[in-house]
Amino acid sequence: MNATWREPVPGVASIAVLRPNQVGDFMFALPALAALRKTYPAARIVYLGRAWHQEFLESRTPLIDEVVVLPPIPGVGAPPDAVVDEDAVESACEALRRRNFDIAFQFYGGGRHSNPFVRRLGARLTVGVRDGDAEPLDRWLPYVPWHNERLRLLETVGLAGAPPVDLQPLLPVLARDRAELAKRLRLPAERPLVVLSPGATDPRRIWPVEKFAAVADEFVRMGACVVVQGGGPDDRRLTASVIAAMSEPAIDAGGLLTLDGLAALLHRARLVIASDSGPLQMAQAVGTLAAGIYWFVNLLVSGPLTSYQNRCAASLRRACPVCGQDNLTRRCKHDPSFVDDVSIEEVRALALELWSLGEGASSESMLPAILR
Repeated sequence: MNATWREPVPGVASIAVLRPNQVGDFMFALPALAALRKTYPAARIVYLGRAWHQEFLESRTPLIDEVVVLPPIPGVGAPPDAVVDEDAVESACEALRRRNFDIAFQFYGGGRHSNPFVRRLGARLTVGVRDGDAEPLDRWLPYVPWHNERLRLLETVGLAGAPPVDLQPLLPVLARDRAELAKRLRLPAERPLVVLSPGATDPRRIWPVEKFAAVADEFVRMGACVVVQGGGPDDRRLTASVIAAMSEPAIDAGGLLTLDGLAALLHRARLVIASDSGPLQMAQAVGTLAAGIYWFVNLLVSGPLTSYQNRCAASLRRACPVCGQDNLTRRCKHDPSFVDDVSIEEVRALALELWSLGEGASSESMLPAILR
């Protein structure tokens, strides 16, 4: 294994990128995708992902030419012990092999299941990450826990000669996004918008409802329109709880928007305040000023690489407040908030700092010309 910097690969016409993850994980990949596009401008970049990638990314960004939706594959977008249709998996692999990819990248974890799948694609060169005794690719990096995911992926594409071009994730907002937002939410044009996103897939990353409510009330009193957003059933319960805990009026957008509408809402906002989650990563990607509340282990992995538009409040807690077990290397069975010790005062101060930066600014103007 040689992890030194490489020169660009000659004669690259097609590239496959395997990353069938969730929303935030896709945002982490944007800087690496931008590096690939800059280094291989004529190559067709095919993203191997999930159905939501195909729907959301349709005509959205020049960084990806096509999304191929993979069938359920054990350890690759499905649980390792999932019972799947092996004929469908082989059929998908055969269809991908016929594309004759020049490079296939593994952007999906340590590679125990994903590296063998990438090798099945028959690409001229395979590149990715390897954890422990996972099958090696042609060029690979060791998987090291608690590394920033954006930097890990940038280092990975560097093995194929693609240097960084921008550290800030970049995501265009489209007319269809704005149309959905206008249809589903009536927002006052004359008031600045603050969006709260309290939910997260891991309950340990959720900041308490009453603390979100206290910060939100202050911004309403400053003249802001506050929208509390969330997607799934658990998030909708959270948005309703935040609204109920507030003293001032706010808009409950729980369950009202698809990812398209969410992109427009986040882009429209002057400020986003959120638990560490996909919507926080999306807010950063569309260029909106964002204050995130992180458990420190997640901040190491998902923290933003730029500071002007982003602020981070983090809890340094390691032990579960219920049982006392250290959760750094092994998760206990409890689901308390590991970030409830982050104070209202800290988040308020960070949010007010961004609020003042946002006066007269437009997130659209912060995007590089290639993605406007």
